[in-house]
Amino acid sequence: MNYTEAKEHAEGRLHQIFAMPYEAFNNDVPERKLHLRIALQALLDEALHEQRLTLQVIHGWENGAFAPADLHHHEHKLRGTDDIAASLAYYRDALANLTPLPIDTGSLLAEPLANAIASAEQNGATIDAETRESPARWPDFPNGLALYTFFKVYHRLTYGEDDAYRSISCETAAGLREIHEFHLEEGEFAVVTPPHDAPAGEVKLILHVSQVEPVLALLSDLN
Repeated sequence: MNYTEAKEHAEGRLHQIFAMPYEAFNNDVPERKLHLRIALQALLDEALHEQRLTLQVIHGWENGAFAPADLHHHEHKLRGTDDIAASLAYYRDALANLTPLPIDTGSLLAEPLANAIASAEQNGATIDAETRESPARWPDFPNGLALYTFFKVYHRLTYGEDDAYRSISCETAAGLREIHEFHLEEGEFAVVTPPHDAPAGEVKLILHVSQVEPVLALLSDLN
């Protein structure tokens, strides 16, 4: 098992700002809303103004389901307040009118999982059905721990999580990334960004479709 692919509770850029980032966003912290604004500015503000921010909306899992093939997504480039407003209006209308949600080609989990398994088998590994179907077993083969890490992020964003904040370090196809995951009264979302000491790169804001309105409202307040 290759534990260098991912590490939960890793130090990230918010550790450069807050002495105790895991406690900064709890409901009993008097300045939690100020802390949230500072965190969002640190994670998203520069990327938004430099047009490096992409909104990734996930949907498809419901009623406890978590099959990789059932998780769908759609991505939008956010270049400023107009794109934020347009995305908010689009999803608000789609949800109100039960319009089928857009689905991008290429899957977040199913195809990368199939490719990782195929690669492992080509190198002599035997991947049984239980390992294929159990996300907790994916770390048994190369690149599986990273897939399991993102699976857990998508699952928590879909079904909720008790911890207000989580910081993760994960090796991706694009290189090492920090994942900052928030589960707050104001909204639930994750931000995937290059490490704080790396050159600027593409930043992704991931959220479940049910969280589009509250999270984009937070983003609008930054401008």
